[in-house]
Amino acid sequence: MSTSPPRWPRPAAWPVWVVPALVAFLQVAGSLGAQGDGPPGRSSEGPPWRHGGDAVGHTGLDALGFALLLAGPALLLFRRRHPVFTVCATAAVTALYFLRAYTYGPAPLSLVVAMMAAVVAGHRLLVWAGTGVGLAAYLGLTALIGVPAAERGRDGPFPVEEPTLGGSAFVVGWALVVLVTAELIRMRGQRAAETARTRAEEERRQASEERLRMARELHDVLAHNISMINVQAGVALHLMDDDPEQARTALAAIKDASKEALTEMRGVIGALRAQGETAPRAPTAGLDRLDDLLDRARSAGLAVEAETTGERRPLPAGADLAAYRIVQESLTNVTRHAGPGPLTARVRIAYGEHEIVVEVEDDGRGVSPLDDRPAGSGIRGMRERAAALGGEFDAGPRRGGGFAVRARLPLDAEPATGSTTAPDTGAGGDAR
Repeated sequence: MSTSPPRWPRPAAWPVWVVPALVAFLQVAGSLGAQGDGPPGRSSEGPPWRHGGDAVGHTGLDALGFALLLAGPALLLFRRRHPVFTVCATAAVTALYFLRAYTYGPAPLSLVVAMMAAVVAGHRLLVWAGTGVGLAAYLGLTALIGVPAAERGRDGPFPVEEPTLGGSAFVVGWALVVLVTAELIRMRGQRAAETARTRAEEERRQASEERLRMARELHDVLAHNISMINVQAGVALHLMDDDPEQARTALAAIKDASKEALTEMRGVIGALRAQGETAPRAPTAGLDRLDDLLDRARSAGLAVEAETTGERRPLPAGADLAAYRIVQESLTNVTRHAGPGPLTARVRIAYGEHEIVVEVEDDGRGVSPLDDRPAGSGIRGMRERAAALGGEFDAGPRRGGGFAVRARLPLDAEPATGSTTAPDTGAGGDAR
């Protein structure tokens, strides 16, 4: 069994102090390195935007310089909760560092991190506008108070040099690179979040469909067998004194129906408990058990006529189970809703080359308009089974009385994934 190597956590998942500590180390160490071995107050080597032959950052690091180098990383501790404040304060600290003309190095690194954090947090327009305004203000201020190249060693609180065209272009280009990189990171994060959200929605949808499927299975199993038990129990009670033998037959039918219910319940519960299995532990209900289903209906006092046309053959598991459950639920509805008197149900199964058609009709009177019993979910469950296979379903009163159910189930179609809650229409006036 192969295991994937552990992934390094994303920076967003690091403790909030890790990035500031790393930035502080890089800024201090890098600035000391950039200061070089030259005499105090002068830098021996400078960046590519030289003015003349000496470095632009000509003030040696002192206590204030080190404080400014550490102030930026310290402000980064607030970048997650207060990104706007962090980027503004870090920009001010960085600007003061360069106005003092301290040695050039990785001093802008804390500002880079603050800008990226603000853009990723959603303050992109503010950062873009603030960067433009800030650069214009800084370059304008240095043009006013900057020291000419000939007076580079002059003392003063802000001995920054006058900006050059090359230096200004370099700073603007650097800012654009940072902003574009921050935008790319933001878009990548949004795509990752959208992917995670889509995956979570798909998992919830699949779980909901599985719950609906299990609800249909439990309804079909319990409704059919308990309806048979209820009918036979009424017969047994009615005939207990007058016809003990017939009562005994009814009790035997109750025993068989309860045994069937327990068997199918174990199968459904076993499927719920199974993890990572590709096949159920118990045989799945299908049309090969149709004769047993019809016999149980006959034992409940229902006259059942069955007709099969076409070549009877094994069916895909989904269509086989759906056809069986539709017949089972239809017979249950006949027993519960068709009314008193001798009842006859006709079951027709037509095997086609690419589909199977299931029809169940009865000659009962249906449910009275005065019947205020709550409607069940049998019709809806049958409709959902047919829709999940891409088939058709219709149910409603017959001409001349009774009720009819017809389902067409394709045999060569994959189950549909977005149609498990089809509306319960076409059931006529029968609250089945």
